[in-house]
Amino acid sequence: MLDREQVLAYRIAAQGLHRTESDAAKLAVFDLGVQSTQRDTALVALAARCTDIDESFVDDPRFVLAWTHRGAPHFHRTGDLAAVTRALIPLDETDAMARMQWQRKQVEAAGMSATDGLFTAARAIRDVVGEPMTKGAVSTAVTKMIPAGLSYWCRGCHATHILEQVMRLAAIHGGVRLEAGVNPATLAPIEGRGRMRTKPDPAAATAVVSAYLRLHGPARPAEAAGFVGTTTNLAKAMWPDELAEISVDGRKLSLPSADLALLENPPEPDVVRLLPPWDPFLQSRDRAVLVPDKARQKEVWKIIGNPGALLADGEIAGVWRTKGSGRKRLDFTITVFDALPAPARRAAEAEAERVAKVRGFADVRVSWA
Repeated sequence: MLDREQVLAYRIAAQGLHRTESDAAKLAVFDLGVQSTQRDTALVALAARCTDIDESFVDDPRFVLAWTHRGAPHFHRTGDLAAVTRALIPLDETDAMARMQWQRKQVEAAGMSATDGLFTAARAIRDVVGEPMTKGAVSTAVTKMIPAGLSYWCRGCHATHILEQVMRLAAIHGGVRLEAGVNPATLAPIEGRGRMRTKPDPAAATAVVSAYLRLHGPARPAEAAGFVGTTTNLAKAMWPDELAEISVDGRKLSLPSADLALLENPPEPDVVRLLPPWDPFLQSRDRAVLVPDKARQKEVWKIIGNPGALLADGEIAGVWRTKGSGRKRLDFTITVFDALPAPARRAAEAEAERVAKVRGFADVRVSWA
């Protein structure tokens, strides 16, 4: 029987956190995509894994930014985007409604199915976005083209907008991506976009679950469902073949059979990394495995404004935040959960210097709390 420490050692290795790869496109985390919810979070996640990375990453044509899993912005390999899009076609109406997440009730009240609402919005977005346009401009134009039930009155803007989650889920099906490194959020047509697909692709959906198990396993259907944004029963319908069944601390979990050898004998997780908010390592849906203490979980995953996480010797050992001073200096505050050995502190300070450098800051200052 395996334990959580061995599982974490496996994930650290599977996600490339030993930092042996120089080519970002070869990083395994791109099999799912790298979330980019906040400025430079994807860049910092790659700096934790790639020996050669800098700000030019956002202009690299090998990568594309789009709203994909759960409607969150992710960088993907450009060549993978068509398969990702197929995987995001709901398998059925239950799946479509589950993916609406916090806006399910509004979609239910719209008088049409979630599937119809999704693709109605996708067609409108496709018609509107023929060149780069700000998100606000797209929303204004699309809202005029869709049924009223798919929009809402925004008090802050004093305007009517398409439902946020509907827009995020529909954009990729409308052949639209996000402009990387641009503020405010700007949408643009995907180069060479073909016709819109609406027929479910179970094989593509299963491929996403397989990638989740490779990077975040061993795991259960409920955890894969949390990443996809669907129900546990539908995650079971996406469940891949050729899995090994494993017992970890008494729980029955699954892992692709091809990865069993790495799980059984992972390299020592003797690395120190500063992981940004929404780093792939923090995207595992079994948070109690990553951070067993519930009070500490609340420090790592907040309702608003997640900090970064300090990874040290196989454990989430604390959290960190930064404050920039122009482009001259980046100030770090690292808060540890327990006393950290001096070598680990020095390694964390070296990582802070690395993060500052890839973000374009000339100097760095680290404070410990």
